[in-house]
Amino acid sequence: MTDRTNVVNRASEPSLSLYYDAVSNGRRRVLVVVPALNEERAVGGVVSEIRTLEPTLDVLVVDDGSSDETAVVARAAGAAVCSLPFTLGVGGAMRVGYRYALHHGYNTVVQIDGDGQHDPTYIPALLAELDHADVVIGARFAGEGDYEVRGPRRWAMAFLGFVLTRVAGVRLSDVTSGFRAVNLRGTQIFAQHYPAEYLGDTVESLVIAARHGCRVRQVPVSMRRRTTGQASQGTLRSVLYLARAVAALVLGLVRRWPSAHEAIQEIA
Repeated sequence: MTDRTNVVNRASEPSLSLYYDAVSNGRRRVLVVVPALNEERAVGGVVSEIRTLEPTLDVLVVDDGSSDETAVVARAAGAAVCSLPFTLGVGGAMRVGYRYALHHGYNTVVQIDGDGQHDPTYIPALLAELDHADVVIGARFAGEGDYEVRGPRRWAMAFLGFVLTRVAGVRLSDVTSGFRAVNLRGTQIFAQHYPAEYLGDTVESLVIAARHGCRVRQVPVSMRRRTTGQASQGTLRSVLYLARAVAALVLGLVRRWPSAHEAIQEIA
């Protein structure tokens, strides 16, 4: 059962209705993209909670080659579903989501995980921050909640945060977060160039955004405990995480990316 006791206590935070009213040149069309791999036990609750928060939000679940009933459960909960024939990883699934958004006239994309750890009640805060940014990260280490990591994984996150803070020109404490909001400019770029490599969907994508001149900001969020599935643990996995994270960062920094105009022209 989802703990919603903190929802009613956020009266001071922006609501979706207020956000829509504040956007110039018409209403934003927001698509919430949920990449999911074998999340039949959690994805239905995620979709239902998003739609309960704001019924006008459209939800797309990108079923990343699941072998279970993820697609069936997501569709029954009210989401549109794109089922991939094989697993591409979060990066590949999100590129599909960004392209879907462009082709269906959405100008804002919110990414949220299908395992239930991201709290959808933070979506209004992420959207409100898009008034000042092109990409907004839901940061787990920015003063809200008690989520923590240890060992090599913590070292990797600290190092990545330090480097990307310099690249983006603004303090970023959680560059591996998969809870994000992106405006039309970012969506156009990511639809063409969102990385599919492991950790590229988080670390390298921020490098791409920054090098295209996108403004990146973060909003403090609290993570929930995992209730289904199993988190990656162990020293060996943590060391591999550190090595892959650094590799993703280096790739993002050394690759030549087309200009924002070229990226938009390619996807158009």
